[in-house]
Amino acid sequence: MNTLAIVLEEPRQLVLRELELDALGDDDVAVAIDWSGISTGTERLLWTGRMPAFPGMGYPLVPGYESVGRVVAAGSAATVPVGARVFVPGARCFGEVRSLFGGAASHVIVPATRVCRLDEDMGEEATLLALAATACRAVAANGAAPPELIVGHGVLGRLVARTSLALHGLTPTVWEHDPARRGGTTGYPVVDPADDHQRTYRVICDVSGDAALLDTLIGRLAPGGEIVLAGFYESRPSFDFPAAFMREARLRISAEWKPQDLDLALRLVRAGRLDLSGLITHRRAARDADAAYRTAFDDPGCLKMILDWRTLS
Repeated sequence: MNTLAIVLEEPRQLVLRELELDALGDDDVAVAIDWSGISTGTERLLWTGRMPAFPGMGYPLVPGYESVGRVVAAGSAATVPVGARVFVPGARCFGEVRSLFGGAASHVIVPATRVCRLDEDMGEEATLLALAATACRAVAANGAAPPELIVGHGVLGRLVARTSLALHGLTPTVWEHDPARRGGTTGYPVVDPADDHQRTYRVICDVSGDAALLDTLIGRLAPGGEIVLAGFYESRPSFDFPAAFMREARLRISAEWKPQDLDLALRLVRAGRLDLSGLITHRRAARDADAAYRTAFDDPGCLKMILDWRTLS
């Protein structure tokens, strides 16, 4: 089986190329992708060539880890049947072309245990499940305390706020420098950091990806407070030790989401407790991928760009 895939040949050089897929194994499924999302965090770093050293890094590569489609073939031992609608968090099935993360293609081959079955009525918004799982990891992993302050009101910041409300009933404050991004709230305030003078936050969750903010955030902590780094940082995070020492500050890295985080996100969505609406702002046909990626990364009004692969069939 062949596929059309987005291939980053080198930084800022993107093409839609036909690739041969690996053979379908007994435990694998073949998925025809309907929609895939463009990440403005990790994929932006791949696009610009600023991604730090990371397992599997190198060009050419197929990006993407936010895909939704339907199983069109299944191996003899696969646990997901043909016809099932599924979420695919990436794939490694393109031969010599690297997969980081391998979801931006018309078809993928992936172990059945890696996909997540979806309800039939879940459409393009299901591409947001990876970010919802990331939010669950930041908010709920290992008995974590909910954030009182969230830094950044992009898609992930909004999902962290919505997840915190869904799980804990706590109304966080959100910082956002860009006035155009302060709208779209669902029961929590979004403010300019310059207008917030509180210095007793017990938990601050940073999703900005700006490593230079640490000293500022430490200065806003209550004694014994915690900073959760839930973004992806291209530069080395560092901080002034005396200020952190005086507050006995704690630092937690929120790692990549795990299957249990995805399960929690899906349960919250199915129960109507976590709303994914209003987060997808732009849509383009997969054939327009180059323009779509540039819009996703350069247009501040673009929260989430979705590629529609159905137009290729």
